[in-house]
Amino acid sequence: MQKPSLALVGTLTALAALAEPNLAAAPAPALTPYFAANCANCHGTDGKAASAIPPLAGRDRAYLEQSMQAFKTGARPATIMHQLAKGYTDEEIAVLAEYFAKQK
Repeated sequence: MQKPSLALVGTLTALAALAEPNLAAAPAPALTPYFAANCANCHGTDGKAASAIPPLAGRDRAYLEQSMQAFKTGARPATIMHQLAKGYTDEEIAVLAEYFAKQK
């Protein structure tokens, strides 16, 4: 059995790379952050609460982020939110605020 030449392997590799779509150029799909599922327990799926708990869907992003930061630091009193907010990084809070602000 004959071994393939280096040139043939290189050519086939280059052709395969050219045939693949450019994944880096495609925008990332809008994904639900996995940690948003924690919010659904009280605030409803996608932040659309149908109870006494305030809905998050469609709220102003800055308001949501400021509220979470206030819960996190203890500046805003709460029954449970101050404990939950401490579990999120500032980046995760920003992602959550952006996500819920976009929900309608």
